[in-house]
Amino acid sequence: MMVTVAKTAGFCFGVRRAVEMAEQACTQYGSIWALGDIIHNTHEVERLEALGVHKAEHVDDVPDNVPVLIRAHGVPESVMLRLKEKGCTPVDATCPFVGKIHHIVREESQNGRHIIIIGSRNHPEVVGIQGWCGASDVFETPEELEKALSGDTEKARQLREKPVGIVAQTTINRKIFDICSKFIKKECTNAKIFDTICNATDERQKEARLLAGKSDIMIVIGDRKSSNTKRLYEISTSLCDRVLYIEDASGLTGQEVRGMERPFIGITAGASTPAWIIKEVRNMMSDETRIETGSEDFAAMLEESFKTLNTGDKVTGTVLKISQNEVHVDLGVKHAAYIPMHELSDDPSFNLEESIHVGDEIEAVVVRVNDAEGTIVLSKKRVDQMKGWESIEAAKEEKTVIEGKVSEENKGGVVASAFGVRVFIPASQTGIPKGQPLSQLVGQVARFRITEINRQRKRVVGSIRAVLQEERRAAAEKVWETIEVGNEYTGTVKSLTSYGAFVDIGGVDGMIHISELSWGRIKHPSEVVNVGDTVNVYVIGLDRENKKISLGYKRPEDNPWNVFTTNYEVGDTATVRILKFMPFGAFAQIIPGVDGLIHISQIANRRIEKPEEVLTKDEEVEAKIIDIDTEKKKVSLSIRALLNQDDE
Repeated sequence: MMVTVAKTAGFCFGVRRAVEMAEQACTQYGSIWALGDIIHNTHEVERLEALGVHKAEHVDDVPDNVPVLIRAHGVPESVMLRLKEKGCTPVDATCPFVGKIHHIVREESQNGRHIIIIGSRNHPEVVGIQGWCGASDVFETPEELEKALSGDTEKARQLREKPVGIVAQTTINRKIFDICSKFIKKECTNAKIFDTICNATDERQKEARLLAGKSDIMIVIGDRKSSNTKRLYEISTSLCDRVLYIEDASGLTGQEVRGMERPFIGITAGASTPAWIIKEVRNMMSDETRIETGSEDFAAMLEESFKTLNTGDKVTGTVLKISQNEVHVDLGVKHAAYIPMHELSDDPSFNLEESIHVGDEIEAVVVRVNDAEGTIVLSKKRVDQMKGWESIEAAKEEKTVIEGKVSEENKGGVVASAFGVRVFIPASQTGIPKGQPLSQLVGQVARFRITEINRQRKRVVGSIRAVLQEERRAAAEKVWETIEVGNEYTGTVKSLTSYGAFVDIGGVDGMIHISELSWGRIKHPSEVVNVGDTVNVYVIGLDRENKKISLGYKRPEDNPWNVFTTNYEVGDTATVRILKFMPFGAFAQIIPGVDGLIHISQIANRRIEKPEEVLTKDEEVEAKIIDIDTEKKKVSLSIRALLNQDDE
């Protein structure tokens, strides 16, 4: 005789989480109230009652101001609001997968969709889902759905034409949901289908299907109220001629295999069935048999829940809860495991809300085991560090460019974090010019290469400069392939000299001579541009052999003479500013960059010895343009012409 127990038999993640939260709540509060049975298993409910879990069938039966456990099936939103009104403290053990359905139906209802739920109409999970949405309908079978949508009633027409959102009870039979989905796609013009069947349910049903197909006897263990156990029974009966549906070992008579020669027996169990009940059934059926579950002994798997881990062990668990100070993890052992916040990550950019969620699988290292308290302290960052060192070493070997956030400036350079490992970047390798502060890198994500690793000393050295130089060389090659006189570029001023400004135009430096910076006279380039400025330039000369580029900055359209001749002509009057005096007259600015001469004979309508007798420096006066020498770019002005005009 051969007995095979399904690897997926027993508590699912959501049920185990609810039971553990109930146990923890009893320890914390002494006792706690629960709305309905925490799980569909009489034996487990009785055990929890003994620990201090009191059951209430309705929210109004719960006393005020007490802690209340929300079971894995979840409850309608109205129940949560009522508990708040009563001053109760909710301990929300709603399965995260069910909670996701609540979020979906609420959002889709708000978007105007009518919700269709495929599941058992009176099941607590379905009742809870309906309590988080607006208009909704529940269909238990494809036939029921087809009848509702195919009719010629007003409601059938509305369901076919209006936007609908479809979700499934997490434990529904996959085949039923697929048939319903296919029919909805065919009949409804605007349907949005969400596959919300729990993966664990899918896997449990698939394994039951395979096991039942090759078994002479199939044993399904679970409470009669458990809908997912009923699904397993339905699947098993469709594939195996002899199926036993039992709640515990007392359901066996010992006569099940009498008269059968070398029978093959399969055992599966619903998500609410405790491991100890499965173990009892297995023991009763296997007094003289070998228990197999593929590659490992099922008895060993059950005993796994009672074993303790050792410091330094690498483990994988499921995130049960995230509190202010720690992350609670289910390792499948009797001890409660948690990761303190300081053991989560060394990465300064680590974001707990974005990185870790309830239900996630998480790897960690055992830091400390306290058998007396029944706790295990874990560290995620130490696993990350181990993986990080492997990634860092691979990056150096393969000369890969990696990214890391610069967290601090220290003596001689800056520190960045990559793959959870600290990387020191010397000042000379930061790419920051000497004399400028390294603090400008702090908080920035930098790209660098790993240049040195000493794992024993936990020292890693990187270079931003190496990456910048490679990128600059690549950019320079691209520029020299396409550059021509007349090309325009947007560049950055890199440095200034007395004779001009050097500008980076994308990997290559070009020079703007001081004479090309301004149409006016300037003494130094800093009068026009500063280091770090973004400027628009154009190529006016190339020396490919010596890799030199001459750039222009001042624009022809900005030439003051062109501006002047566009706006003024002989005979016009202009407001001018007196700049300086000469024995033969005064020079005045007409517009910036264009001056005119007021001859001494044109300053007044009388004879004067020198211009200062009438005019003062920086004085603004009205003058008439009496001549424009376009070739020599000279302008003659007259104040007297306007005075004589007034006399007339």
